[in-house]
Amino acid sequence: MPDRIVSFVMSGGVGSRLWPLSREDNPKQFHDLSGDGSMLVKTVRRLKARPTGDTPIQLIASERHADRILSDIVPLGLNGGRPIFEPVGRNTAAAVALATLITIYEYGHDTLLLVVPSDHEISTELKFWETVESGRFAAERGNIVIFGIKPTHPETGYGYIEVAPDGGVVAAVSRFVEKPDAETAQHYLSSGRFYWNAGIFLFRAETMRRALLEFRPDIWETAERAFRAARTDVSGTYMPRSLYEAIPSVSIDYAVVEKAREITMVAATFGWSDLGSWQSLLDASPTDRDGNVMVGDVVAMDCDSCYLRSQGRLLTVIGMKDAAVVATADAVFVAPVSHSQNVRKVVEQLEKSGRLETKLTPSEDRVIISGSWRKRVKHWLFDETLPLWSTMGVDYVHGGFHEALSFDGKPLGKPKRMRTMARQIYAFAVAKERGWTGPADELLDHGIKFIASHGRTNRGGWVRALQPSGSVSDPEEDTYDHSCVLLALAHAHRCGHPEALRLADETLDFIDTHLEDASLNGFLETPGGKAVRNSNPHMHMLEAFLAWYNVTGERSYLRRAARVIDLFRCHFFDAESWTLGERFDPDWQPLPGTDGQWTEPGHHFEWASLLVDFSLLSGQKDLVPLARKLYSSAISSGLNRATGLAYAAVSRNGIPLDRFSRSWPQCEAVKAACALDGVGGPDLKPEIEARVARLFRWHIDPAPVGLWIDRIDEKGRAAATEVPASIFYHLVTALIQYLDKTEGLVEAFAKPEAENSGLARVYA
Repeated sequence: MPDRIVSFVMSGGVGSRLWPLSREDNPKQFHDLSGDGSMLVKTVRRLKARPTGDTPIQLIASERHADRILSDIVPLGLNGGRPIFEPVGRNTAAAVALATLITIYEYGHDTLLLVVPSDHEISTELKFWETVESGRFAAERGNIVIFGIKPTHPETGYGYIEVAPDGGVVAAVSRFVEKPDAETAQHYLSSGRFYWNAGIFLFRAETMRRALLEFRPDIWETAERAFRAARTDVSGTYMPRSLYEAIPSVSIDYAVVEKAREITMVAATFGWSDLGSWQSLLDASPTDRDGNVMVGDVVAMDCDSCYLRSQGRLLTVIGMKDAAVVATADAVFVAPVSHSQNVRKVVEQLEKSGRLETKLTPSEDRVIISGSWRKRVKHWLFDETLPLWSTMGVDYVHGGFHEALSFDGKPLGKPKRMRTMARQIYAFAVAKERGWTGPADELLDHGIKFIASHGRTNRGGWVRALQPSGSVSDPEEDTYDHSCVLLALAHAHRCGHPEALRLADETLDFIDTHLEDASLNGFLETPGGKAVRNSNPHMHMLEAFLAWYNVTGERSYLRRAARVIDLFRCHFFDAESWTLGERFDPDWQPLPGTDGQWTEPGHHFEWASLLVDFSLLSGQKDLVPLARKLYSSAISSGLNRATGLAYAAVSRNGIPLDRFSRSWPQCEAVKAACALDGVGGPDLKPEIEARVARLFRWHIDPAPVGLWIDRIDEKGRAAATEVPASIFYHLVTALIQYLDKTEGLVEAFAKPEAENSGLARVYA
């Protein structure tokens, strides 16, 4: 048998204990943590340094890191080996099964395999190979050889191996033990019989094949099916996603090593660290005279034994002791270094809420993947916001819903506008339609009973505002408010509310009698009003009519919507500037001065999505180009280039008139991009993700849980003093449309599978 050891480097880990530096798209094995190359580069160099014998090197890595592997690692030379790319991570048992299959297929059953992690720090290449060769005889005899590190301190972050008291450098294993608590770890250290488990394995391919078939045949059989369907080309071997993800996800320790009978441990003679925590980096790195490790742009005063690291920003630290402070472009981590093993708990919490800071490293040139924000959006909407507003946002004393909350979640005693009451009803109804399991029916009934008993006028309309107690504060019958009520009732009717249809019919009767222009030229602002005319109430009437058509299928609603569309074509839209007017005289001519020049990017977005909706329902395809023109106008002239957020208002010539950025236009930008994507024109999926990202970056993430910052000034500073409930409608609508749009696109970075083209040998 030739003097060959086939080496497999497992490079699929994330290194979550080194967050925020290590992330899914750039895990710790790709980082240079000690100044002489990345951990993966050093691992490959170490394997290539075997003094004698044939040592092909195979890399088992995530497919999402393929470009990085091919550009940074393969050029080092792999002694005839190649990369093997996993479409999804399935833990180390899958990787070992795959390594065993490849070795049997290409080198034979009796060939030795050395399986090593990609992210360990090892002192010398020569000592490493001396240790490996010490276990060779036991491995050739049929044992699974593992490598133990003599502990230097009572570490609680490693697994341990116990050997017999009289065991030498090569010893039989008595048992494996999990990561212990501090007291148990101290006992292990004192006994002299325990070693840290380095996660390095040496064995014959046939030995591992038999062990997997004995203890986990399901892993072996599913891995074999995936292997036989793999595609190999000049860049490496790509495992088929559908078959590979069927492999059970379990570690090789649990699957085989802790159950097998012939297990031998070789005590390592090399220095070792997995550099898996900020404590281990502090211990392994050169320090200043005060015991501090400082990496990057760091200024420290009166600090002792700290790990201080900054990626691209100035970090100043004063008076810290035994602490880790790590700053990246989008996150800061601070903890005692003794707690650094608990970073995983932070990462788990962030992942649960869908935070992308665990997955993506900040980069200006990153390709945005469609659906990247799904988990974060879904968690924020259904687990943070809806629970808050369905409790703290509800007035259980006087009825209805609170108009606004403070940033500590307490209701503010403000008059209750009818449009806000209606929008809250709408939001809870839409949430129910999309699967929210909260008390939607009770909330709908609560809201509708309140407005029906306190907000009706003698003529069957709706008042503009109520006092917090429910008495009328503004009896005006406003078209804007009636459109909001009509929209809310449509969705309440869809959810089965028994009074919604009757109230909607009465509302439509009032609109027809008192708010519709006698010349059928749109709607008055209020009954008898003949002064300024606004396009915005008409847009919301269009929204309500489309909602009722979608709920009932009655074409009378579509005909009502068509009359609003005619107004848009004839008066609202300016074909020369691609802008939408807001304020007009009674003859629908733009008002003089600034009022006639006033346009709102948020309404451009809102109209764009509604035009697409009406086009799809009516067949008026020429509306889609008009929607795209509105969207393009808002993007080109309506954004603050410093933040990427839509201004509140700009002139028809693109001059900012209101430089604040409110949250609702950003929501409408998401809706417009969702609507326009897929109806011809450019692919807007990256734009959708970017719009959602800006909404969270500026308005949602800086706010307390379940709340938002409604106003941002032109320099990106928060300018809100309260959280208006009326914005909830915009957020729910936009984010649910985003979830609908990206359904089935949860898994990012997936590549299409190619047909099996065989398993040709590739030499790198």
